Amino acid sequence: MAASKDSVKNVTALLDSCLTKAGFEVYPLKVGWYNSLLPPSLHLPYSDDRLALVVLSTPAMFELAFLPFLEQRGCQKLSDPIDQCVKHCITSAVSQCFPGQKVDVRYDYELLPSRKPKFLAQTAAHVSGAAFYYQQSDVTDQPWEEKKMFGVCVHPKLGGWFAIRALLVFGDVTVGSELVQPDPPDCVPSREGRIQLLEAFNFCWQDWSYRDVVHPVQTYSQKQRDYFSTTPAQRFALLRTWGFLPSEDEQSEPTSDALGHVNGHG
Repeated sequence: MAASKDSVKNVTALLDSCLTKAGFEVYPLKVGWYNSLLPPSLHLPYSDDRLALVVLSTPAMFELAFLPFLEQRGCQKLSDPIDQCVKHCITSAVSQCFPGQKVDVRYDYELLPSRKPKFLAQTAAHVSGAAFYYQQSDVTDQPWEEKKMFGVCVHPKLGGWFAIRALLVFGDVTVGSELVQPDPPDCVPSREGRIQLLEAFNFCWQDWSYRDVVHPVQTYSQKQRDYFSTTPAQRFALLRTWGFLPSEDEQSEPTSDALGHVNGHG
């Protein structure tokens, strides 16, 4: 099915109408924009003209979606509570907005059998224009010599106070030249600013200072900060103190690397 510029807007607006009220943002892209930046082993298995949408969560998601999800449904102790909430919200939105349509939903925490991620969240956000993915290669005359510096996305309005949650690929929707690739807003144009950002993220990420690289219109609430400051293994215990989970049971609690999902978990 071919899509015009207006129909791409309609698809985006339709999903946006379901997810905005839950604290998410939606941005369209073409699969070819994404694949062009990556080696074949990391390509999405779709032709370049297929439509995709990247979904971000804003600080509001915690209060608008996560806490109500815990109150209404509770969470299973087999996987991360935030992941469960995000999957519920997106699955419900896709079912409501695109019944019977072929939509490949890939979440930031999912891995392929090869152990590669199902999609590279920061690359998807960058090519969609949602957020600028600052990498080591974006700094001229690098001061770090041989040290590997991990990159980080910056949202023009939220700075680092957001997360990239999912990529939706519409396998039956083709898009032509009417959808023009946007440039992500370069919020940190200076070499000095980029060095400061990457060093704050790589060396001091736990103090969250990198998130304020631009003046954000919204940041995490104190309750949300408390949650994401708690190690993943202890978050179920925290939710119990908040009254969202029953008392201790025999199930083990999952653990994960706190830095592993940059712009993903928290």
